[in-house]
Amino acid sequence: MTRRPRIPNLGGATVMVLHRPHPDVEALCRQLAAIGLEAATSWPDLPASAGGADFLFFDVDLGFDEQFPWKPGEAPMPLVALIGSEAPGRIEWALSRQADAQVVKPVGNAGIYSALLIARRAFDERKRLAVEIAALKARVAERQTIVRAVVALSAAATDEAQAYAQLRTLAMSWQVTVEEAARRVVELKNTEAARERSRRA
Repeated sequence: MTRRPRIPNLGGATVMVLHRPHPDVEALCRQLAAIGLEAATSWPDLPASAGGADFLFFDVDLGFDEQFPWKPGEAPMPLVALIGSEAPGRIEWALSRQADAQVVKPVGNAGIYSALLIARRAFDERKRLAVEIAALKARVAERQTIVRAVVALSAAATDEAQAYAQLRTLAMSWQVTVEEAARRVVELKNTEAARERSRRA
């Protein structure tokens, strides 16, 4: 049976609102305070302290890339887009910033809490997937290194199976993983090749 993720307690969380002074910002801050969050506003630049916020609401209508000190998709907190204009270019820009949730302006008395929860869940899932992808890429790179090491050892072995067995023997004798042994073999072969090129030069 799959357990449903629990709804996080948002009380005490901090929110940065990147939006020009506007009644929508006042309404948003009132709703955030009612939920139990501490909000601060800024425009047009983010203060240095913004990186420590738990959430960031940003204006899609007048926002621009230079306002963010990080690349799209690398925000250190969940992003919530405040959307007033549904112009395709503005929506496309919000998507390029990889917003985790959205709130449509004018800001009313509903929608803020659900946007916070959705943003938190989407952000956490995106980070989890990024870690998983990085781990998979590392495994692929390690396998490629093993293949390169086996090919290097094949010159002195009768076949690939024998070369792989030799690699495993090296790993055991060095008391390291097969992947680390493969890296050492590849580095050694690269060093030998560089010396040979230098000698011929």
